[in-house]
Order: sequence, then C-alpha cells, then structure tokens
Amino acid sequence: MLSDVRTLYLARGLRGFGDGFATIILPAYLTAIGYDPAAIGIVLTASLLGTAIFTLAIGIIAPRHDLRTLMLGGALLVVFTGLAFPAFGHIAFVATVAFIGTINPSTGDLGVLIPLEHAMLARGVADEERTHAFARYSLIGALSMAVGTLAAAAPDLLEHAGIDRLTGFKAMFYAYGALGLACVALYRQLPHAQMAEKRHAPLGPSRAVVYKLAALFSLDAFSGGFVVQSLLALWLFERFDLSVASAGAFFFCASTLSAFSYPVAARLSQRFGLINTMVFTHIPSSIFLIIAAFASNLYVVLGLLLLRSALSQMDVPTRTSYVMAVVTPAERATAASVTAVPRSLASAISPTFAGMLLTTAFSGLPLVLCGAGKIIYDIALLYSFRHIKPPEEVAPAATTSAKGEPT
Repeated sequence: MLSDVRTLYLARGLRGFGDGFATIILPAYLTAIGYDPAAIGIVLTASLLGTAIFTLAIGIIAPRHDLRTLMLGGALLVVFTGLAFPAFGHIAFVATVAFIGTINPSTGDLGVLIPLEHAMLARGVADEERTHAFARYSLIGALSMAVGTLAAAAPDLLEHAGIDRLTGFKAMFYAYGALGLACVALYRQLPHAQMAEKRHAPLGPSRAVVYKLAALFSLDAFSGGFVVQSLLALWLFERFDLSVASAGAFFFCASTLSAFSYPVAARLSQRFGLINTMVFTHIPSSIFLIIAAFASNLYVVLGLLLLRSALSQMDVPTRTSYVMAVVTPAERATAASVTAVPRSLASAISPTFAGMLLTTAFSGLPLVLCGAGKIIYDIALLYSFRHIKPPEEVAPAATTSAKGEPT
C-alpha cells in the first residue's frame, strides 16, 4: 500500500506541474489570439462548470465502479485537453474544449481526478496519519505547481530563439497532454479498488454533514472564483503590464509559500483542531488580498499577495482531512465529489463577472469581493462545525461522533 501512496504522490506532482504552467499560459494564449478579459472570463467559467459536472458524475458512479479505471479515464482526458486546445480559435470551440477538458484556472483542489485520488489515498492511512498524508499530497501538488509556473516562461524563451509566440504557447499545451500520458502509465500500476458494496444511495449516514459542508464550501469557492490564478495573472498583466516570465516567477514564489504551509497546517491542526486551523489562517489571508486591491505599487501588491499565499492554502489539507474524517469509509469518494462539485459550480459563476469587472475603473474590485466573501465563509464554518470533531480530536470520554454514532 505504501508504494501505491507514492504512486499517487508522483501522479499528483506531474499533474501539478502541468497545472502550474497551464493556468498562466491559458490567459496569455487567449489574449494573444485576440480575446478580451470578458471573453477570457467566459472561457474560464466554461472550464470550471465542466469540472463541476464531470466531478458530480464521478461522485455518483465512483462507489459502484473501479477507482483505477476511473482514474485512467481522467488521465486520458488530460491528454485530450492538451491536444485539443491549440487546435481551435473560435470562442465556441475553445469554450467547449475548456468545458470538457481538465485545465483548471484556479490553484485549488478542483478537478475530476481529485476526489478519486483522495479516496484512494484515504484507503491506505490510519486516522492519526490522515491529515499528514493529505498535507504531503498537497505539498507535492503545490511544489510541482510552483515549478510549473516557472515553465510558463518557455514561450518567451522560444520567442527569443526565433520561434513564433503562438507556436510556443501551443507547444506548452502539447507538453500538458504528454503529462497526461505519464499519469496513465502511473495509474496503471495501482490496484483495482471498489469503494464499497453496491447500495441504493451514494451517501448514507453522513448525508446531512456532507450537504452542509458542501453549501459552505460553495460560498468559499464562489468568492475564490473572482481571483482564480488565471484571472489574477490577467489582472497583473493588465494593471501592471507584467510579463509572462515575471508572472511565472511570482507565482513560483507564491506556490512555494503555499506548499510549505501545508505541513505547518498539519502541525497546527494537531494542536488547535482542523476547523480552527482552517478558519484562523484563512481570515488574515483574505485581509491581505483586500488591501492589495487598493495598493498602486507593484512591489507592495506582490508582497501582499505573497503574504496571502503563505496562509490562504492552509485549509486545503485540513479541509480534505476533515471531510474524509466525518464520513464513513464507504462514503469517502462520494463525499469528496459532493463537496467538490458545489465548489466547482460556484467558482464557475464568478470568473465571468470578474472578467467584466477587470474592465471597470476600479479593476481591483474582484479582489475585494473575493476577500470579503471568504471572510463570511470562515465565520459561518466556525459557527456551524466548531463542535463536530474528527475521530482523532474526540476525547475518550465523548459519547457520540460527528455522525451521531457511539465512539
């Protein structure tokens, strides 16, 4: 089982590397072929909406099908995305590819493969090791994404070497598809895994808890959709005339800070609890984002955004661990999907509005809306779930668990 976990870590690293450069290349490529910010927002919305629908479908069928087979299908979808994006220029076709494909314009844990990898990973670790396992998983994903952002400078380097800029962008999409092929090879090494016996409903005793978490996560994702990484890159391009190479270097630093926050979050959660760690690291990060919206100096803005990055992703491994902890093992794949789908749906709404707001006199308004919405989410999460503890936080004297069952 340990080798299976390492295989999942390696696959997460490859996908993170691809996502790292794709989130920056995508808006730059669309701008190069003539799209304005509003049109780019529509494409990003299509991407997130498609992610939501495909993730929902995975959540419904995962409990009754082989996880390995589903993961192989998801990896093949990565290959399709890399091949199809450079093939079209009309917005209708580009939006369709974005809808079907796997390029995620955000840096969050969204995507059709995420709930499958979460469920497979949770199978191989004990309760007391679960948060650390997901912290390592998130750390690998974030570090590989950081390195991937540096690779976004490749089209600039190719242009200096005499290669057309659009050709350089297309080559990056083909590289993204090649990473999908590598994931296919890795997933083939995993064992076949059925989540549970067949039953009438994908969710059982944990339904109420999962639905409440999904509702709150949707608020967080809707707010985050105003500043997905592709839109944040576009904002920096438009407001400060930042180059693609400079943006790649900045997002490398931001992703690296986020990456090393994951093991810190795991340690904090052992002392303060998962919910407290999620909330009290998230709120300061949102405040930094709001302040950045009003700053006019590029270096001040980048500094504030880096401070935000050091804190904003601490809720990723803790949130994932919390969801896996408060449901039964048989419900984990579905719970991961059901909590991810509203995030994808909600985050799919905001980019279109954010693209329009970027063209207004105050282009920092999406940052303000993102920060304010996330603060509201954090307060609501703390109020609703502060008394629902995962097994490792429940005192021996407790009589009931998060699902209302004897401990």
